[in-house]
Amino acid sequence: MNFKTADDRFAAFRHRSYTLFFFARFLAAFATQIISVSVGWQMYDETKSAWYLGLIGLVQFLPSLLLFLVTGTITDRYNRRRIVSICLIVSALCSAALLFVTIGDLFSPLLVFGILTVFGIERAFMGPAVQSLAPNLVPEKDLPNSFAWNASSWQTASITGPVAGGLLYGLGPVWAYSVALAFMAAGAILVFFIPKPAQRTASEPKSLAYVLAGFKFIRSEKVVLGAISLDLFAVLLGGAVALMPIFASEILVLGPLGLGLLRAAPGIGAIAMALYLASFPIRHHSGAIMFIGVGIFGLATLVFGLSNTTWLSIAALIVMGAGDMISVYVRETLIALWTPDEVRGRVSAVNMVFIGASNELGEFRAGSMASIVGAVPAVVIGGIGTLLVSIAWAGMFPSLRKIDTLDVPESLAR
Repeated sequence: MNFKTADDRFAAFRHRSYTLFFFARFLAAFATQIISVSVGWQMYDETKSAWYLGLIGLVQFLPSLLLFLVTGTITDRYNRRRIVSICLIVSALCSAALLFVTIGDLFSPLLVFGILTVFGIERAFMGPAVQSLAPNLVPEKDLPNSFAWNASSWQTASITGPVAGGLLYGLGPVWAYSVALAFMAAGAILVFFIPKPAQRTASEPKSLAYVLAGFKFIRSEKVVLGAISLDLFAVLLGGAVALMPIFASEILVLGPLGLGLLRAAPGIGAIAMALYLASFPIRHHSGAIMFIGVGIFGLATLVFGLSNTTWLSIAALIVMGAGDMISVYVRETLIALWTPDEVRGRVSAVNMVFIGASNELGEFRAGSMASIVGAVPAVVIGGIGTLLVSIAWAGMFPSLRKIDTLDVPESLAR
């Protein structure tokens, strides 16, 4: 069986459930970006510490690492739509807590880290549920199209969210957290109206083998293992998001709005690439193109780290986002199409640990390294490391590099 990408660029939106999911995810992602910009700026404004900026990522990553066996199992056992809705309600409560702390002038790093830890726990459950729910909302022939639009939804939020967060924070953090609270609540309501989708449930009894099935699948499927681990190490080394408050305030001398523009720039490149891929999907040489995308991401990171000119820095970030989107598009399509639905939650949970390690732990890597060697060397070293990872993985995973189309091979068709 071959799963062909639909030529209709809006194929996924023919399904009402997916349309509701799309906008709910956009609102949640938009709110998350507002919170990320606001908490980062507020933390640096209060502490002037790169170390604390790195800890913001760490406290949000650790729950995914510690709970992934539980989150994946729950995703495969219970209603994924309900899990997503509950998680969005918890996110709204975290936004309300940050709002309360700000209104009451109660800000302290420890208290904020506590709220972000709860936010991280929510994301640990929501990540696998969202990734596993999306393929249940459209037929398999429309999956690649839905993945491109999923990515564009996130990246649109990544463009507009940071800018809105910078503008709102400029008016006052109360405005920023209030809008985030409203958007999280609206996302939860939209998810509530999604009809319960069909979902294959694993029939085997709960056991250690059942819980570890996601690891077993990834370890045995070298294409999936290579794709996930490539993203892990590339973004772990190349991530520079945590240090943008430093670049905005000290290197490029910009304010909160400037920070929002820097945070939005990768999203501009990513959504442009996502829209291109939605209209002109990758037909051949998919594996090689993914490695090229990672290489572009690393090179652009290097340029950003060396730049002290605003326009060049923003241009580098735009290219960085475009390169990353190529990798994301290929990786997410491969994982979804090559993974049986009955184990998808547990595989997604492991994938979320890798994504969290690459993003949040990458922020901790950048922040801790910047506290020792400085922000610029931390970003430059990371960019070089990403380039080396792309080259090394191309040699270590030849089966991934040689993938031509994004169709499931006959041997794995089900």
